[in-house]
Amino acid sequence: MRQAILDFPKQFTFSPVVENASGLARKPSVIVAGMGGSHLAADILKAGDPTVNLFIHSDYGLPPWSLARLQETLLIASSYSGNTEETLDAYEAAGDLGMSRAVISVGGRLLEAAERDGVSCIHLPQTGVQPRSAIGLSLVALAKLLGRGDLLAELASLTLTLPAAAFEAPGRKLADELHARVPVIYASSANVAVAANWKIKINETGKSPAFFNVFPELNHNEMTGFDKRDASAPPSSGFAFVFLNDADDHLRTRRRMEVTAELYRARGYAVHEIELEGNTRFERLFNALLLADWTALSLAERYGLESEQVPMVEEFKKLV
Repeated sequence: MRQAILDFPKQFTFSPVVENASGLARKPSVIVAGMGGSHLAADILKAGDPTVNLFIHSDYGLPPWSLARLQETLLIASSYSGNTEETLDAYEAAGDLGMSRAVISVGGRLLEAAERDGVSCIHLPQTGVQPRSAIGLSLVALAKLLGRGDLLAELASLTLTLPAAAFEAPGRKLADELHARVPVIYASSANVAVAANWKIKINETGKSPAFFNVFPELNHNEMTGFDKRDASAPPSSGFAFVFLNDADDHLRTRRRMEVTAELYRARGYAVHEIELEGNTRFERLFNALLLADWTALSLAERYGLESEQVPMVEEFKKLV
């Protein structure tokens, strides 16, 4: 896992090839069907470019849209392993409706189906890392299928600008402060993908419960649950908060985050504020995610647990 984090910027050197490219039909809207780490690239794309007309579907079948709308949509089935049953189901459902389809995967049944059906696909390199650690590869592949040459160029530059090793020390320091607590990650609604990704990394890599929420919505409900009183102190005392601040956030949202942090500290909670840093939007997003990677890895080490594998997920798959 440590080497995967250090090597992460190299993922943006990936030059994807679209197989069966002649069958790729671009449509006014796009659905990315994917579960777990296989839809994280789409989340980050929307965070980096909110104008993209892209919907993320993490379930069986298809969104409950009209037939006319679905037929004007490109379905991109994204499954890192190629064997995710929900994504395979979405792929087949789209085929039954005659929708345009494309596939991103390292192999498995999904890639076999795409090759069988003559569907455009991108074969991701098998690097041995977990899906949550392969966001760069998946994002480059997604940009290629969308025909986003501008985005491909911007992503390629990240190879030289993301200082992966520089975040190890602050990540380890933050893990020391979060150890034996339940992290809650807060961000603006514009950065919901970053907050969710932090939570996922702490869950899967750090082997710890973690949760996330966004401003300004949480000021209307969740924060009341942390208004610690004597009677409610036991269930709320084990939480620690990470605020992901962004200079581009709405001024009122930044003020809300500042005041909420003050209120939480006044009630005895540990609050850690992190400023998203970087010269471009995607630099800020990925710098924040690299810090999350190091924090999660360090948490796993503090707990004496293996950081890469997800044994409970594998156990679950055998039971369903």
